Amino acid sequence: MASSGQLLKLVCLVAVMCCMAVGGPKAMAAVSCGQVVNNLTPCINYVANGGALNPSCCTGVRSLYSLAQTTADRQSICNCLKQAVNGIPYPNANAGLAAGLPGKCGVNIPYKISPSTDCKSIK
Repeated sequence: MASSGQLLKLVCLVAVMCCMAVGGPKAMAAVSCGQVVNNLTPCINYVANGGALNPSCCTGVRSLYSLAQTTADRQSICNCLKQAVNGIPYPNANAGLAAGLPGKCGVNIPYKISPSTDCKSIK
């Protein structure tokens, strides 16, 4: 089983997708890596073990989605998350649970959650 530090990094990957759908002009990123981690911490247990989804996890997912107002925000969050998960192997089951979080939380995103996401292509 993966450590909770590794699972936190996996959960953070979910934010990549939550932060890419909102359009806006380029600007300095205002969302910090700390905000990303804080918003997704309630999702760790679900991604690690499945079962019931903690409502505060969805609150965090939706909060990140709403914070990503600019291209710079979305790219910054993406890069932060990719750096956090770099080199961590993820079991398919855990990756699948993380990938399903936006939909379970009512956030519709038009792309697949993946560690190979090209952050520069996020608009």
